[in-house]
Amino acid sequence: GGSTELIVGEGFLPLYMESLYMGCVSMSQRFFPDGEITREGMRRAVLAAQLEFRPVRARIRSLSWQSETGASGTIKAIREIVINEGWSEQGITYQALKRLRKALLAAGHVDRLNLKGLSDERRPVLAGGFAILLAAFEVLKMKRMNVSTGALREGLMLDLLGRMRREDIREATIAAMAQRYQVDTEHAQRVEQLALAFFEQVRSCWGLNEQWQQWLHWAACLHEVGLIIAHSQYHKHGAYLIQHSDMAGFSLGEQARLASLVRGHRRKLNKELWKSQPPQMLYITLLLRLAVLLQRGRSDRLPADLTLDCAPEGISMRFPSGWLEAHPLTRAGLEEERDYLAAAGLRLEFT
Repeated sequence: GGSTELIVGEGFLPLYMESLYMGCVSMSQRFFPDGEITREGMRRAVLAAQLEFRPVRARIRSLSWQSETGASGTIKAIREIVINEGWSEQGITYQALKRLRKALLAAGHVDRLNLKGLSDERRPVLAGGFAILLAAFEVLKMKRMNVSTGALREGLMLDLLGRMRREDIREATIAAMAQRYQVDTEHAQRVEQLALAFFEQVRSCWGLNEQWQQWLHWAACLHEVGLIIAHSQYHKHGAYLIQHSDMAGFSLGEQARLASLVRGHRRKLNKELWKSQPPQMLYITLLLRLAVLLQRGRSDRLPADLTLDCAPEGISMRFPSGWLEAHPLTRAGLEEERDYLAAAGLRLEFT
């Protein structure tokens, strides 16, 4: 009752999303006080809604969608009315809305509305919701709208079922974000492969399950997303983008977790940030840091027999004999990383 959401998408992928600060409750209170429905009040309500839609009109219409679907309370209520009144055979049409507008004005008050399919619960806020929907039809040049019987709760259930069936919408969100911010996907895959190889070596010691493997995968995919803003402090820029972007399928808490992983993948490591998190968060951050460090040369030239051993407060790495001596830049990077981790109370050993 407090906002109106607009989404243009293809399949499960949202192409454009916008939330407008107007809803059936606020519009009804503002333009139809005490339930009075007047011609002037309706005109002003529709005009106010059109003004809210106007800034997003050009962008939405440029996407050339093929069909419209509405969901949630007001739209479902209006669909019930227009079908039960015989004004539409399926969904909501612009002509049916014009007939409903005439009926609302003829009643003059919400208490005198005698519309088939209208519930007592929806009656007080119908006029405000109707004004928003009529404005949407007129601004976006719609002729007909299909109506979904599901809404937010059903969407959450579909998301959870998809995760159980390995059809997780979050994977598409990660891929879309990497594309949008021009991530070097080949390098991200190299980092991911190395990080997951490390994961397999320490998963039993650190109690890491498939869930943590998935978080490591996502963090590796997006660890350089902040480069789109600047090279300096790009890990901080990346964390900001992840924290504040619209990421379909991710809750705000999940975005915060992913942002923490990206924020912590290089430079100083503030262990305090992980105090409220499970210890596995810190563990996979360490794996990501080491994978990024060893892939700094952006190549596949790494020893196949590199092994890791873990402990609650750190990790040890064993390289083939003479390998570190032959790669002084990698050794220098590991020494710098050892200092970063020591400042956070963690231990890194390498031989």
